[in-house]
Amino acid sequence: MTEAFGADSVGDTPRIRPFKAADLDACYAISLATGLAGGNASHLYRDPKMMGHIYVAPYATLEPELTFVVEDALGVAGFVVGVVNTATWEERLEREWWPALRLRYPDPSDVAPASQSADQRRAAMIHRPSRTPPDVVANNPGHLHMNLLPRVQRRGVGSALFATWLEAARQRGAGALHVGVNPANTDAVPFWRKLGFVPLAQLGLPQERTLWMGRNSQ
Repeated sequence: MTEAFGADSVGDTPRIRPFKAADLDACYAISLATGLAGGNASHLYRDPKMMGHIYVAPYATLEPELTFVVEDALGVAGFVVGVVNTATWEERLEREWWPALRLRYPDPSDVAPASQSADQRRAAMIHRPSRTPPDVVANNPGHLHMNLLPRVQRRGVGSALFATWLEAARQRGAGALHVGVNPANTDAVPFWRKLGFVPLAQLGLPQERTLWMGRNSQ
């Protein structure tokens, strides 16, 4: 499955294709480069893979059929990952993903949260991952993450990447979906609205750090 887009000013034509194992390091790098409310978070982390351990690698490793990348002349420039059943996914992570990372990264629970480094905050998420609120999962069981480098943003790539992922997810039984958006990422909310996601404010969920948005199965 490949989808190409119009050339940019240097004649490059990004294309969407299925994930390959050789793409994983690039996906780790993209997760970090877009990890600060959509901006570069590399200055915050000593371990450049901390973000990717949570937001891309488990999906690419355990659900590669629902992982797609955007590639241009400079290499992989974005990805989309997701699952059709969040509750089942979170249980699978407990069995197959977090245990090895918990051995690799110490639990920072003896450090006050306000004093934890960025690496320690991610390690805390590995040792004590937050479950998606049940009210979100009940009506919008599937979820996805999408990260694009600036060079492929605002070119229709994100919309096409979502459409590619959605087609594959529907073949695996996907219905309604949700995304968790950082409210500080001011570009993210209008982007997801354009794709049919609306804030789930009616659930009365706290929105300080995560804005939950949902899309019906249509």
